[in-house]
Amino acid sequence: MGPESDADRAGRSLLLQIHDASPPPPVVPHQPSVVTLESFAPDTIGGAASEEMEAAAADDMIRRLLAARGGRDAELSEAEIRQLCAAARAAFLAEPTLLELDSPINICGDIHGQYPDLLRLLAVGGPHPPSSRYLFLGDYVDRGKQSIETICLLLAYKVRHPGAVFLLRGNHESASINRVYGFFDECKRRFSVRLWKAFTDCFNCLPVAALVGERILCMHGGLSPDLENLDQIRSIQRPIDVPDHGLLCDLLWSDPGKGVTGWGPSERTVSCTFGADKVAEFLQKHDLDLICRAHQVVEDGYEFFANRQLVTVFSAPNYCGEFDNAGAMLCVDESLTCSFKILKPSERKGETASLGSILLNAADIFS
Repeated sequence: MGPESDADRAGRSLLLQIHDASPPPPVVPHQPSVVTLESFAPDTIGGAASEEMEAAAADDMIRRLLAARGGRDAELSEAEIRQLCAAARAAFLAEPTLLELDSPINICGDIHGQYPDLLRLLAVGGPHPPSSRYLFLGDYVDRGKQSIETICLLLAYKVRHPGAVFLLRGNHESASINRVYGFFDECKRRFSVRLWKAFTDCFNCLPVAALVGERILCMHGGLSPDLENLDQIRSIQRPIDVPDHGLLCDLLWSDPGKGVTGWGPSERTVSCTFGADKVAEFLQKHDLDLICRAHQVVEDGYEFFANRQLVTVFSAPNYCGEFDNAGAMLCVDESLTCSFKILKPSERKGETASLGSILLNAADIFS
């Protein structure tokens, strides 16, 4: 690490600690409606929605969302969700494209509409915001059954506690992707295509990377052959659609590749893969300790790469009801010591995941 000695680096090495978690406390229960994208101009979507949201309104929305347990839809109106999107959009644009965050902070990977698991994740992480701070690495929507509840709770926390909750963009926070993989259909079935477009306008303003404690670089996907310095990330202008190639595409789509040296093709047919050599080279050049990313299902909820210089964090246990993976949260304390908290997978596919110990022998499974 630049001038840093091996002894210094060893003293700051990533400490792996697995935490069993107790079940979340009970909450008071509660319950909750063909046009094309081109039909709406961006400046007309949510035009009547204010970019401000009263604290009481956000608190009430959070209360109703937290009460939506057991797969029940939250009691939300389209008008208030549109207002939430407008307020969150303004909050994202008030932040830099590359967030610079202090620790302690909890870092979470893909959620993919698995709302009951998001609630369990927040219970595992300790008190809800603002008492605990969270960084989410993207892919909030698609595939799962409750993308609307998932993204609305995160946006409401962002609007209510902007200094405690931080959201990065994933590759599924893109109209071309979530039009196909479930979010569009959920918005259309429960509300309207117009609401989906309001979410799209919000997603186009999300930050794309975060630097934690000046030592841990976080993004959804991974490195890019176009990334020479961090100022390139800072200079990405928003709102922006995700392009088919280039720096922003790679930050959201690329993957570490076992057996890859340098840069390689991706099985996804989008972006690229990168080898352990590129991870080590990047960290040394920029005086960083760790890359933290999401984007891939891993059996234990987390998996290291490149001699523990990169970690993949995936936070949706029993992904899509088809995999037996655990979910994980990376907890970074004040001294930048890192530990993991785990959502244990259920024994049978499709069941709700439980909290507790983890599986062994992590394996890559492409999402």
